Amino acid sequence: MYITTTIPYVNARPHLGFALEIVQADVLARHYRRREPVRFQTGTDDNSLKNVLAAEAANVPVQEFVDRNAEAFEALRGPLALSFDAFVRTSRDHAHRAGVERLWRATAHDVYERSYDGLYCVGCEAFSTDDTCPEHGGPLQRVAEKNWFFRLSRYQDELKALIADGRLRIEPAARRNEVLAFIEAGLEDISISRSQDRARGWGIPVPDDPTQVVYVWWDALANYVTALDDYDRWWSNGRKIHLVGKGVIRFHAVYWPAMLLSAGQPLPTEIYVHDYLTVDGRKISKSSGATADPAELVARYGTDAVRWWLLREVPRVGDADFTEARLAARHDEDLANGLGNLVKRVVTMVHRFRDGHVPDIDVAPLVPDVGKRVHAALEEFDFRTAAAAVWSIVEEANRYIEREQPWKQPDPDVALATLVHACRALAVHLEDLVPGAAAKVAAQVEGERLPAPAPLFPRIL
Repeated sequence: MYITTTIPYVNARPHLGFALEIVQADVLARHYRRREPVRFQTGTDDNSLKNVLAAEAANVPVQEFVDRNAEAFEALRGPLALSFDAFVRTSRDHAHRAGVERLWRATAHDVYERSYDGLYCVGCEAFSTDDTCPEHGGPLQRVAEKNWFFRLSRYQDELKALIADGRLRIEPAARRNEVLAFIEAGLEDISISRSQDRARGWGIPVPDDPTQVVYVWWDALANYVTALDDYDRWWSNGRKIHLVGKGVIRFHAVYWPAMLLSAGQPLPTEIYVHDYLTVDGRKISKSSGATADPAELVARYGTDAVRWWLLREVPRVGDADFTEARLAARHDEDLANGLGNLVKRVVTMVHRFRDGHVPDIDVAPLVPDVGKRVHAALEEFDFRTAAAAVWSIVEEANRYIEREQPWKQPDPDVALATLVHACRALAVHLEDLVPGAAAKVAAQVEGERLPAPAPLFPRIL
């Protein structure tokens, strides 16, 4: 299985919206590694005009500016407890440039040159038929120049058939229908180059035409194959899953598959489209000012709190509004009061009644189908339902304590063993979602004799 995130522009430091996507991808990677080989890849889109303009505004050389921000994205590995196998830098990885050139030449039969005059959004790095950009809101730039074009229109019927019959699976269904509607409205050929002058000389030169650079989206989408150390293993076979935000759906579900069809290469198998995080109803983005720095949030509240909020609160469909108060409240309600209190109660009772020794008794699990429910939810890219399935163990264990009242039983061994088993199951099932929290729980409940009870998740509020 090959799992990828989008590669974001590096015109600013990473925000929580990208953290959502990369944490979701990390959960999938951790989960499926239990079953099969997995490659989890992320990275940064360095070759954008948006990055150049941000560097000019900061009065910093472009490569230096890009390097600095790209390092901040890669450094999320620690704060967010990420397990990615590869991190791509489109301005630094030599294999990427060579791969982009190969892809260009493989599609040369569908590439032609013509003049173009249209409205352009630098934020989207795309031409638009609207007067203002629906994604970024601002006015568009009038651009007139000669570009290389790709015959996207040639692949309209084939793309429609692939998506309609599920060979290219797009989830959720509303996003699949959105893509089909876009295709049915008629696909037009797209510009896939920019003049060197307008690109400020930044980007990958078009093969055999040094006056043009490769369009940044053509360049960026290619990373999914250019960075592979074993193309046959990861792209020619198995599941290939792209996680993307709803704002870039047409690039991944229309342009990218058409490029691959033209080149005679396999397509991705699945595209999961997530909605946005918002702050006071405004989409989190680097350019809008509505943002939240995931590394700073982790420094204040901890990795467990940030990952758990992203997985427990964000729905499969629909935007989710973020505030630090909601993050702190979810941490305290679930991790401190719920999970942490449960584990401490169980360990305390084992010490009180059996001097810390876990009764050696085979017991039935309190919630026997959690593993199946988590897997089924992740197959549907429903991370909140997966988190809820794990949380059902906490809920059932607390009900069990109140129902059985081990402290009133003449022989509480079965009850104690059942509760320790439940806590151990929590450590296992939480590992894919919040590995740090899982390790804390495991440290309290593993072994024949448990350590002294300790608070695992101190309250924030």
